[in-house]
Amino acid sequence: MSLPLLDVKPQTQNQRVAGYEVPNEDTPQAYRLVEATTDEDVSNLIWAAYRQIFSEHLVLASYRQIALESQLRNRAISVQDFIRALGKSEVYRKLVFDTNSNYRLVDITFKRFLGRATYNQEEQIAWSIVIVNRGLPGFIDAIVDSPEYIANFGDDIVPYQRRRFNERPFNLVNPRYGLYWRIREQGIKEGISSPVRTYYEGAVRKEVIREGIPANFLSMAQSILPTERNYQRTIATVTSQIANNPLVDTTRQDATIPATVTRTKVALPYRYLPTNN
Repeated sequence: MSLPLLDVKPQTQNQRVAGYEVPNEDTPQAYRLVEATTDEDVSNLIWAAYRQIFSEHLVLASYRQIALESQLRNRAISVQDFIRALGKSEVYRKLVFDTNSNYRLVDITFKRFLGRATYNQEEQIAWSIVIVNRGLPGFIDAIVDSPEYIANFGDDIVPYQRRRFNERPFNLVNPRYGLYWRIREQGIKEGISSPVRTYYEGAVRKEVIREGIPANFLSMAQSILPTERNYQRTIATVTSQIANNPLVDTTRQDATIPATVTRTKVALPYRYLPTNN
């Protein structure tokens, strides 16, 4: 018996708020199978599904699902079943499932299958439990059969990013690999022997291993920090010196001699005025 999905409190996102913006070139296009009357329309729908689920703008020949395309063209399966099969394919497992953690897998899958990002970490944790219990096929089934998917896309519409507003498309901001795999691949390609590669690769060199220990790095960083002045101790030292040192007596010793002040003669201007004799 699988564990039930944990309750998650939704948050306000663009797709949950009514929009009044004027449609433009950034408005996502909904591809419907009922509106595909020609082979070109069906091909465009299949291309949109590949671009949305695989996040590949140039679909390789090895990525194409020829059998599924044939069934969709013959109306043997619905768009919902086609999307479900793409999520369970080895291509999606290779591109997304094998190269990301469960939390990131949940976020990417929500963006591609439900057209929105996860609300918070609680939702990622709740759906990560579904991945652990049911695996990738059960996780895809739970999303495609969810009320949210059916209410927004049904069985005839290719998923798209709902209400893209001041945001780039999800498939342009999500790299294929997570941080773990990007660092790992970068280290292998460039032959880097660094603490980061030591952590992920487990190099055998003792010097590199010692550099990768967080405690050693912290001690090294602390050793190069400049010395800080303890202002509280400085203030206490200055206060103590003032209290212990007596003030210098600057008064005159002989106070019997009165101060003599004489009047200074000043030449006033009227003394230079001419007189009338």
